[in-house]
Amino acid sequence: MLGFAAGVMIYVVVEELIPEAQQDRNTDVATIGAMIGFAVMMLLDVALG
Repeated sequence: MLGFAAGVMIYVVVEELIPEAQQDRNTDVATIGAMIGFAVMMLLDVALG
């Protein structure tokens, strides 16, 4: 449940608080890109410690 809550918080931050991500028509691409980038960052943080 905490992982789901964290994902929802990241989604809300990208959708509502980053205005540059919502200027074009491809708002979903910007949101998904930010979430994938965050996941890769966390994976590398855990892997490389």
